[in-house]
Amino acid sequence: MIGNYDFSGFENPYENFRTSELGEGLARTLRLARHHQVPVLVIVEGWESSGKGHVINELIRELDPRACKVSVFENPTDEERERPFLWRFWRRIPRKGHMAVFDRSFYFQVMHDLEKSRKSLERDIGDISSIERELYDDDMVVVKFFLHQKEKTQKKRIEELRKDPDRLFLLSERDEAQYDDYQGYLEHFDRILKQSDFPFSPWHVVSTEDQKSAAKMVIGLVEEKVREGIDRKLGKANGGRHPVREYVLGDRPLDRVDLGLSLEESDYEKELKKLQLEARKVAYRMYTKGIPGILVFEGMDAAGKGGAIARLTRWMDPRGYEVVSTAAPDGTERQYHYLWRFYRDFPGKGRIAIFDRSWYGRVMVERIEGFAAMEEWDRAYGEINDMERHLANAGALVLKFFLYIDKDEQLRRFEDRTREPDKVHKITDEDWRNREKWDAYLDAMNEMLVRTDTSWAPWIIVEGQDKRHARVKVLKEFIRQGEKMLEEKG
Repeated sequence: MIGNYDFSGFENPYENFRTSELGEGLARTLRLARHHQVPVLVIVEGWESSGKGHVINELIRELDPRACKVSVFENPTDEERERPFLWRFWRRIPRKGHMAVFDRSFYFQVMHDLEKSRKSLERDIGDISSIERELYDDDMVVVKFFLHQKEKTQKKRIEELRKDPDRLFLLSERDEAQYDDYQGYLEHFDRILKQSDFPFSPWHVVSTEDQKSAAKMVIGLVEEKVREGIDRKLGKANGGRHPVREYVLGDRPLDRVDLGLSLEESDYEKELKKLQLEARKVAYRMYTKGIPGILVFEGMDAAGKGGAIARLTRWMDPRGYEVVSTAAPDGTERQYHYLWRFYRDFPGKGRIAIFDRSWYGRVMVERIEGFAAMEEWDRAYGEINDMERHLANAGALVLKFFLYIDKDEQLRRFEDRTREPDKVHKITDEDWRNREKWDAYLDAMNEMLVRTDTSWAPWIIVEGQDKRHARVKVLKEFIRQGEKMLEEKG
């Protein structure tokens, strides 16, 4: 891609336009994108001293600053190092109708580590592929630029910075490293660009031998790609695509659940405190080893998720965990990709986040109630698997508990809640409405359990008819899986 790049053959179709003219055209197109709620992400990578600052300044000069934000990504902060690799980037993606410019991006770390192993590089490129694909499928326009320059041009620019006391601070160790090993970095960049040149987010290599010309090229290409993105979204909305659902539900794991499992109260009282103290010990050891925990609780309404969480955390240090209760997305959250709001709550190293309901709402309530189109919730299974793989790649223990009760037991618990003053707040009109769609929810839950049960984020089906049995099983599974990971980490 850049290994044999022909600088003399670089042609700029926007060369004869004024930069301001191109910028004003982009501003008009972005106003159209805002009207149609199309988000835009522009990624600017390239050599150090290749003119990223100049290009970005020209790119945004004519734009409404209220709808365009530039984020600079270099070495991660201490907080960012505590989180999964993609965490800091998900937090900065643009909302619908807005544009974000990433000065460097999720490619920064892989591009500036010449010692990265092939396996590690493939893993990181896989994670990057997933975020770009997910954003593209959610109607975001993703435009990636690599600013390229000749070796002699780079050396000249670095020498000029060295002689300028007012700009000397712009020089970094990366400039010096590339200055000393241009060929090594050229080969490394070329390999990464080829591996990440995806059909849904291809690279655009732009020569910055003439930085003014490069800025024109970038502005013109962004405007062109935004127009294409608007057309793509309108085409989908007008019936230009007719997605066909090929999946046929076969396996129904919930049909095999033994709801007769129970635990005598005397045995429960004997085991509970001991297991809770063991769980606390595991949580402390995970903290000292820097292992984050992400625990998901899903299940039927009134299946006992809250009670199981309360017993799990009873003797844990509250400074080391957080329970995240997931409700319907609010107005701000609906302006972003549906996974955005969950990334905000992923824990740092050694801490535990417990999700009382989660991203699985996409393939359950949003599917059944029609809040997401079939194409959206059907692709969510793969998106969720990719996200959970990324969390596991970052060293997290990802456990998912599904608490199951039958329809008669649910009715009994609903009625108990209406009669007991301390529990009446737990029952809502929505619970009764969902109950009327029991069979539809059961199909969705079975499909979810089949399609998202992975080695890196397994589902643990908890027989919930007997609350004592359910609570003890959750504790035992957390202890077992936590100790297993601790042993693997040494």
